[in-house]
Amino acid sequence: MSFTGIPPEVLDFYERLEADNTKAFWEANKGIYRDVVRPSVAGLCEELSEYGPFHLFRPYQDARFAKNRPPYKVHQGAYGEGEGGSGFYFHISRTGLLVGTGYYSMMRDQLERFRAAVDAEHNGKEIAGIVGGLAKRYSIGAIDELKTAPKGYPKDHPRIDLLRRKGLMMSIDFGAPKWLHTKQVPNKIRAVWKAAEPMTAWLDAHVGPTTMEPEGRFG
Repeated sequence: MSFTGIPPEVLDFYERLEADNTKAFWEANKGIYRDVVRPSVAGLCEELSEYGPFHLFRPYQDARFAKNRPPYKVHQGAYGEGEGGSGFYFHISRTGLLVGTGYYSMMRDQLERFRAAVDAEHNGKEIAGIVGGLAKRYSIGAIDELKTAPKGYPKDHPRIDLLRRKGLMMSIDFGAPKWLHTKQVPNKIRAVWKAAEPMTAWLDAHVGPTTMEPEGRFG
């Protein structure tokens, strides 16, 4: 079945799940997740196959490292990774669509390359300019950042805001406009990832994939 939009039932499902994040609710409504939520997001992934293959995140929370965490995720996320290393992410929740791209979490070897490139005069000024431009419309973030300069770098470095980051990504929260329920969704997502190309190209060129075991991801 071709993708025709995100059904309103998906947003309604997550609104109700947020209000009643229990096994009882899940068991009573898992048919909606199975038959409506997951297939619609999987269909969107197929439409965006040039950025995939995509991994659809499981609906269950990992409670091993956090006590009192609700058992079910309140959004359905999907993640793809380009050959250069940049990640492409989106999720659907009760509030609508969020789209992001970049390196949400960098491993130690990636951070070393990233900081060296940011520190370098030409490459550093280039990415600072790119990020500054994107920040006028998109949110710039990462999984975390240091409170001070990383070891070996001065606290008054001209690009200290970038150096303190443990990743570099941009995102936009579209909410739930009318087009979310139409065939326009893939093109809206592509437009975000297209706008990010100067940033993702820089990251792929100067950081690239890790050779270590992955830790963090979007979602």
